[in-house]
Amino acid sequence: MEKQIQLFIDYIHNKKKTSNNTEMSYKRDLLKVVSYLKDHGIKKWEDVTYEDLKAYIDSMFEENFANASISRSVASVKALFAFLQYSQVCEDDVAKDLKAPKIEKKMPSILSKNEVTLLLEQPSGKTPKQIRDKAMLELLYATGIRVSELISLENSDINLNMDFIKIRDLKKERLIPFGTKAHNAMTEYILNSRDVLLENNESKYFFVNCSGTQMSRQGFWKLIKSYTKMAGIDADITPHTLRHSFAAHLVENGAELKAVQEMLGHSDISTTQIYLNNTQNHLRDVYDKTHPRS
Repeated sequence: MEKQIQLFIDYIHNKKKTSNNTEMSYKRDLLKVVSYLKDHGIKKWEDVTYEDLKAYIDSMFEENFANASISRSVASVKALFAFLQYSQVCEDDVAKDLKAPKIEKKMPSILSKNEVTLLLEQPSGKTPKQIRDKAMLELLYATGIRVSELISLENSDINLNMDFIKIRDLKKERLIPFGTKAHNAMTEYILNSRDVLLENNESKYFFVNCSGTQMSRQGFWKLIKSYTKMAGIDADITPHTLRHSFAAHLVENGAELKAVQEMLGHSDISTTQIYLNNTQNHLRDVYDKTHPRS
């Protein structure tokens, strides 16, 4: 059964150009299904029935898995069985009628503009590390890119003359502008930090760690947690919080939703729509607090 899972992963990698994170997520979910099925005496995919799969999903509910986790597992199983039928391992697609639980879209955690300013002012020293940290935080908020995109930026992706960065993924490229604050922070990083961190070595990556190698997700995660504590902000801030705040503040100030969608790299504008909902909720709060007849 594990062999067919790997063939499925290879298939989506080659045909659909899926990311490593997506493939790992599929594999993790499907190996849990295999473990459950083998515990119930089923050792071949062609022997699996709809009732077996439904029982597995029901067991996730009983173990209080989050709806998002259950929904993802359903999607993984459905994708696998579509592949198994396509590759003629299974005669029928027994997963096609599986139903995923509805997931309510929660409002993302968003910082106020004052909180963003306070956070970005924390790396105020002139050490090479603080200069780099300042540049990374400023660029993250200025562009709304993901932390994986931030640490993967290469020197050739940065255009300080035109003030934009180039983000590349498996499907397309997108150009994202940034402003004066990010420009100044990145310029200082180039002049007074990067070469010191590299210690006469070379790297294609724009941001490097204190050992002169590529920054890691974990390293940047610790960095942002540290500055959140220094700022005295009582919130669970992650790198994605700045991405959400970037989008929400743009929409709040009148940016077109389509433009925000393109900068964020969302394939579906409905994903970006949540920031418009946040703005409407904010306006309602302001109205309720200030209008004499609210």
